[in-house]
Amino acid sequence: MGFDFTGRRVLVAGGSRGIGRAIALGFARAGARVSACARGAEGLAALRAEGVAHVRPTDLAEAAEVAAWVEEAAAALGGVDVLVNNASGFGMGDTEEGWRRGFEVDVMATVRASRAALPHLRAARGCIVNTTSISGLGPSVRTPAYAAVKALVINYTASQAAALAREGIRVNAIAPGSIEFPGGTWEKRRTEDPALYGRILASIPFGRLGTPEEVADVAMFLASPFARWVTGQTIVVDGGQMLG
Repeated sequence: MGFDFTGRRVLVAGGSRGIGRAIALGFARAGARVSACARGAEGLAALRAEGVAHVRPTDLAEAAEVAAWVEEAAAALGGVDVLVNNASGFGMGDTEEGWRRGFEVDVMATVRASRAALPHLRAARGCIVNTTSISGLGPSVRTPAYAAVKALVINYTASQAAALAREGIRVNAIAPGSIEFPGGTWEKRRTEDPALYGRILASIPFGRLGTPEEVADVAMFLASPFARWVTGQTIVVDGGQMLG
């Protein structure tokens, strides 16, 4: 049985490429009216051409822009049933800029979009899905800032779920492993850092990296009635990468 989101209103932050794009298109193809935002205007235009109802170029590191997108999207769609916080600043290194980008986009955009969408979610008894990472489940020497902010999103997801459960609003998160798509980080590392790519590939029992669509399917599950008794959870989607 496929997902049916006919009549549902879905907002996807960070929806122009990779996992966010797959989530936006997955919901749209399942019948939802979708709004996506990101900095990449070209990617957003492509989403509109493929059936996404509303897009808005947005710098998710800016509080005013996050709030403006949520209100514009809610007006365009007629409300909000599902909020997907997927954006990342990809602040990898242990630098001032890495920490700043990670905190402002991965963390504060999630907080701000959730806060802005909450009145609409209350009216719809909707749900929130946050995208984190398996990096947030343990220490990382290679990407300390990224791992730390993703751990914060995992903790915040549980706090959101506890705070909103009595209002009938579910909050869950997805922790993807290494996901490869055209123009993405792992496609670049395949050629620019083949040793690292090879180590990651060898760590995945299924012998390949994941696809954005495999993550999108879990996002749609968590937003669907099939997950109506699931809240406060972080679902790992990594093909067994953490088992090694």
